[in-house]
Amino acid sequence: MIDYSTDTNFSHALIYLVTGKITTKADVFSFGVVLMELLTGMMALDEDRPEEKQYLAAWFWHIKSNKDKLMEAIDPALEINEEAFESIAIIAELAGHCTAREPNQRPDMGHAVSVLSPLVEKWKPLDDDTEEYSGIDYSLPLNQMVKDWKEAEEIDFSYIDLEDSKGSIPSRPTGFAESFTSSDGR
Repeated sequence: MIDYSTDTNFSHALIYLVTGKITTKADVFSFGVVLMELLTGMMALDEDRPEEKQYLAAWFWHIKSNKDKLMEAIDPALEINEEAFESIAIIAELAGHCTAREPNQRPDMGHAVSVLSPLVEKWKPLDDDTEEYSGIDYSLPLNQMVKDWKEAEEIDFSYIDLEDSKGSIPSRPTGFAESFTSSDGR
């Protein structure tokens, strides 16, 4: 069994927190874990689960290729039929590739897009008035939807007063900055 709790590849997110540097292969690993979370409805780490299931990535690796175990692991909120399960199996396999132990064995995100793009057509909402609520034109190809989304993000929000940030979310957890700036590095 792969022990992701001690595996340096699993700790890329922690390295990012400490150093501020991230690699594309760490991003791909994280993307794979997010896919696993979406498929199972489980968190990446949950110490309340049985030991063999505490680390989602390690546990998922063992069940992803077994149809019965994978079916059992799917989030009950996902209503799946045989056709949907075929897509889920493809996503599960991609998640496994993304979380490969060796970073050089992980695909690039272009490959992930190539695997997921054909599934977009199958998973489009059936209700025609969905566009009116989401603002997304599901009749467009995926790359056009992404382009439109990027253009929409470039809208000028300069009228928003960013200086007034007295929201309920603190800018950082108490003691967070101090833990990374102490002179002795602890």
